[in-house]
Amino acid sequence: MARPKTITDDRLLAAAAVVAGRIGPAFTLAQVAGEAGVSVGTVAGRFGSKPGLLAALTRYTTANAVAAVRAARMAEPDPVAALRAAAVSTHGGLGDAESAANHLRLLGVDLGDARLTALLGEHFAALEVELRAAVEAADLPAAPPPPVAARVLLSLVNGASIDWSIRPSGLLADRLTEDTDAVLDAWRRTTEPMRGN
Repeated sequence: MARPKTITDDRLLAAAAVVAGRIGPAFTLAQVAGEAGVSVGTVAGRFGSKPGLLAALTRYTTANAVAAVRAARMAEPDPVAALRAAAVSTHGGLGDAESAANHLRLLGVDLGDARLTALLGEHFAALEVELRAAVEAADLPAAPPPPVAARVLLSLVNGASIDWSIRPSGLLADRLTEDTDAVLDAWRRTTEPMRGN
């Protein structure tokens, strides 16, 4: 009979996320183990290798990001405010500029590995589904069709997060809110016929 796990995968992956944010792609299994308060063998036994840990970390990040987007959306009674909150929350876990830059450096690792790239694609697709649902609930007369609008908003927050992590100014959430509002305000407007002078 197998012994029950006393250390959950979530605990190990939460530790990996902290270490990755602190150190970037050069982090080791030993550093993750130290953060989690377990042996290196526990981490290696659970995930097999650093690539295995990175794959599990991507899945963990996706699940947490989807949950955060849903929670942010449900907390806002106004559908447009809910869409804004959902878009902004997609990158809520990045932390400060240094941590965000270290997570960005991990993106380079993901893009260099076909398995991790596929998981990253699943991550973005899952967020796009959540944003599409939020777009469909919002009254935005000038918005493109919901699939396109969701893709535009995800591209906006992804790009703004990258830019902010390289050139941080103020809080990331404020930057994402400002940029998202610029698009949503334009999509709220109804097209009025031009009047002659």
